[in-house]
Amino acid sequence: MNENLRHALIRARLQPVDIAARLAVDPKTVGRWLRGRVPHPRHRLAVADLLQVDETDLWAEDTQRGRELSGEIKAVYSHRWAVPADTWRKFFESAEHEIGILVYSGLFLAEDTGLLRVLVERAQAGVRVRILLGDPESSQVADRGVDEGVGGDVMVARTRNALTLCLPLLATPGIEIRLHGTVLYNSIYRADDELLVNLHAYGTRASEAPVIYLAHTESHSAAATYLDSFERVWTTAHLKDQGL
Repeated sequence: MNENLRHALIRARLQPVDIAARLAVDPKTVGRWLRGRVPHPRHRLAVADLLQVDETDLWAEDTQRGRELSGEIKAVYSHRWAVPADTWRKFFESAEHEIGILVYSGLFLAEDTGLLRVLVERAQAGVRVRILLGDPESSQVADRGVDEGVGGDVMVARTRNALTLCLPLLATPGIEIRLHGTVLYNSIYRADDELLVNLHAYGTRASEAPVIYLAHTESHSAAATYLDSFERVWTTAHLKDQGL
């Protein structure tokens, strides 16, 4: 039983149904919170605001654990398509040393001539740009298409299209493209020490899956895990020549 939450409700002269109505959740959910279940961070903050108390007064230990990571998470988007186009542009424009892209096709980027122009401009300014695309000949690319429900042939075609659109970038010194055949658990986009990580879910298109905006703050951070993953794929990928 969360006695702190129960007493806060009493002081505020509110019932669990009042909290449920204000937060648009099921009253049973509030009941579980009272019995000790810890809400999601957004609900913890909303409840604390509603009861006019500090979040740590209600969930001291769990709130502290959450705050240890909160400085690393800059934003969470429910879907990749929900990330504003301006965010992608500013993200890559902010890079001063390193840009990294790990995808199978990343066709939504490859078809955006404005973003491709940003990659060229950053490379001309001395930024290293590394792009990892799925190898159209690898079985993993076709398998991902089947898993996402679009079909293997469609995913292979998308990857080939992205490759065709990105090949002209190789004319700019500082831009490298490699092909990989790894099982891609996440698509990773890097701008120096910041990352946009597109989480993949079985049966779900990448555009429908969530994106987490991370800042690399320390060696054991979540961002460091994805940075290491990018480097591992890069070292096993092969160079792309001009032929398709």
